[in-house]
Amino acid sequence: TPPPDFHVPRFAFHFPHPMIPPRFIPLIAKQVLRRRTRTLLTVGGVAVAMFLFCVVQGMQSGVAAATRRTASDDTLIVYRQNRYCPFTSRLPQHYLDRIARIDGVASVVPVQIVVNNCGASLDVVTFRGVPIDRFLPHARRSFDLLAGSLDDWQRRSDAVILGETLARRRGLSPGDSFDAAGITVHVAGVIRSREPQDQNVAYAHLDFLQRAAARGDKLVGVVTQFNVKVSDPARLDAVAAAIDAEFASDPDPTSTRSEKAFVARAAGDIVELIGFTRYLGLGCLAAVLALVANAVVLSVQDRIKEHAVLQTLGYPGGLIGRLVVAEGLFLGLLGGLAGAAAAYAFMHASLLSLSVEGLTMTISTTPAIVLIGLAISAALGVLAGIVPAIQASRREIAQCFRAV
Repeated sequence: TPPPDFHVPRFAFHFPHPMIPPRFIPLIAKQVLRRRTRTLLTVGGVAVAMFLFCVVQGMQSGVAAATRRTASDDTLIVYRQNRYCPFTSRLPQHYLDRIARIDGVASVVPVQIVVNNCGASLDVVTFRGVPIDRFLPHARRSFDLLAGSLDDWQRRSDAVILGETLARRRGLSPGDSFDAAGITVHVAGVIRSREPQDQNVAYAHLDFLQRAAARGDKLVGVVTQFNVKVSDPARLDAVAAAIDAEFASDPDPTSTRSEKAFVARAAGDIVELIGFTRYLGLGCLAAVLALVANAVVLSVQDRIKEHAVLQTLGYPGGLIGRLVVAEGLFLGLLGGLAGAAAAYAFMHASLLSLSVEGLTMTISTTPAIVLIGLAISAALGVLAGIVPAIQASRREIAQCFRAV
């Protein structure tokens, strides 16, 4: 029986609504699965390409979250001038009172940083020594406590609070002990934070960390940096300039930047390298287009005689073309779904994060990235099917039989 749109000119190629009547979906699935080996290879190739694309997007998203300043950013990092690694930045702790008196400063927290590796690495443990009285109000307000107790951390001098990512990556929970950078600590709690820098650190008592990391050096009364909260985010740059001017003539001058700018400066080479991976992402998309297009072209060539039979039965060329495009869409969706789902599962299971100089950039694939990857693979599937669909829709019946 001729289809309902029999009145459509036989060799026209357009997409009336709906593109494909639902009753043709089993036919499309049957055509796609007819050459199972070819279909599996195509879907597998698309899945690998989309897996890489989603991982690359996750890396770029993590870098953006850690380095892109927003209008709501209100945190400054005060570091020793001309120093880069935490091992070399040393500032007198008594700078705290002078910073607190600067107009626009809401709060100041002195921080001692100790890392087991100052270079770029995927497995860095960063200790942050903080004073209890200044840190606890911030912790209760900004962190979600997943396990353990902040009171236990307060009572025990060698206790630490772990970010969720570090705890899961190392398999640690409250009550455990572990050693890193030559320092042995007791886990008192695990927290979750919206800030990337809090997810991969171990918060320790400032005086304990100063003594534990001394190793013959005089670190009591010396800190790595000051974390400064400003009262008005619009005055972030002005407050930073005022802090540096305050200590410009001191033996230990400072260099003050916003937290996002500080991360971008410390990880400049890595940020540039990850930025280059966008070309890898484009290559993945090109691979998806080529794989799907190749599969659809071969499928159309295999079914020239069948298309002639369909035209003889009254199927217009436009409908045949839309069926071919739907095959490309089907292949793109299958491969895209498999690759994006695998990337999402892998990234959440592996908990990858890239650290340099004690700063962390989280590598994660969000549901939004998965949906974007799935939409792109579907769009590329449609694009890959357009040219063979046009050819199939415009081929005359006699020409089809001669080509067999």
